[in-house]
Amino acid sequence: MTDSPSSPTRVLVLNSGSSSLKYQLLDMGDGTRLAAGLVERIGEGSSRIAHTPLGPDAGEKRERTAQVPDHEAALKAVAEELSADGVGLDSPELAAIGHRVVHGGLKFSEPTVVTDEVLAEIERLVPVAPLHNPANITGIRTAMALRPDLPQVAVFDTAFHTTMPEYAARYAIDTETADAHRIRRYGFHGTSHAYVSARTAKLLNRDPAEVNVIVLHLGNGASASAVAGGRCLDTSMGLTPLEGLVMGTRSGDLDPAVVFHLERNAGMSDQEIDALLNKKSGLVGLCGDNDMREIRRRIDEGDERARLAFDVYIHRLKKYIGAYYAVLGRVDAVVFTAGVGENAAEVRAAAVEGLEELGLAVDAGLNAVRSGEPRLISPEYARVAVAVVPTDEELEIARQSYALVRGGGDLRDRGARHGKE
Repeated sequence: MTDSPSSPTRVLVLNSGSSSLKYQLLDMGDGTRLAAGLVERIGEGSSRIAHTPLGPDAGEKRERTAQVPDHEAALKAVAEELSADGVGLDSPELAAIGHRVVHGGLKFSEPTVVTDEVLAEIERLVPVAPLHNPANITGIRTAMALRPDLPQVAVFDTAFHTTMPEYAARYAIDTETADAHRIRRYGFHGTSHAYVSARTAKLLNRDPAEVNVIVLHLGNGASASAVAGGRCLDTSMGLTPLEGLVMGTRSGDLDPAVVFHLERNAGMSDQEIDALLNKKSGLVGLCGDNDMREIRRRIDEGDERARLAFDVYIHRLKKYIGAYYAVLGRVDAVVFTAGVGENAAEVRAAAVEGLEELGLAVDAGLNAVRSGEPRLISPEYARVAVAVVPTDEELEIARQSYALVRGGGDLRDRGARHGKE
């Protein structure tokens, strides 16, 4: 496909969860965002549909409840909302539908046009992503049924991290067992880390190939990455999103013997332990709250459990900053992103406090500013820049999807050839 005045330039980005469907419509011709929305509580008695027109002639935000029994009905509801704005799912201006897929294993290191073979491989990865890949597959199948003529592009959370050297990706367990069961460190939030590391280089007015960045994606799920010249050298999440930093409800790093201890001494089943570590740990396990704003409010009122939760969170974060400094050897910037990273000034200040010998410092005035724009929050004298860069995973998915489709050639053959294995 070649660019021409008649070439379609719009990309619909879909993020399918088990009971939700998030979406954005973007025009890659001029970079404008035309619409965004969410369908939640899919399959429940009453679902919520929220749609926000974002174009130059955008109308008011719309919200309604409806019976949405499955993802097919959800996508049809999205199509109705878009059509009401004159940018429907059947529009000839659509170039592609881009799908967030959480786990691509080692096979998918690039955005990939979906074929039957690609879908089969994503299904084969369900055992290492049981909470996410099935929902992603459902969203893809639904979109394919509604627009079989349109390229469906899978953009994988794990893809950015496939550049990790083998010594960073391997766990120190028997290699035959590891290989037989695909046990290795894959990493997640890769689309965010890719976008933020590149955007940070732009903020510094430098070539991404010359910049070493530590990216701290801090939301309810949290991960860190060490990025050298646009390539990931290490990341904190592993086989699953459970490893690494303290998160809203996930424990992060843990002695694996804790699992055996709970089985033997607490009589807990593997399902109960899984629920404990993924849903009842992290900040919520330590103090009962996973909202950093509420935790800070409680700290201000003298709540010791909230203080401990915050201190554990920051201690783990500092350990990863130091570790990734060592991995990179030279660091040009430490950058905060996602919900907590972009909005919690106290977290940013605490994370770099005491790291002045590493060239890190935060300017209190700059750090206190709330803004949706990428910005530096370090003083001029700091050897290492400290930045806040709002993430934009939807834009990154749209960019990658559009670039792949615009690249031309036989898209279905191209999708089948993207794998490493």
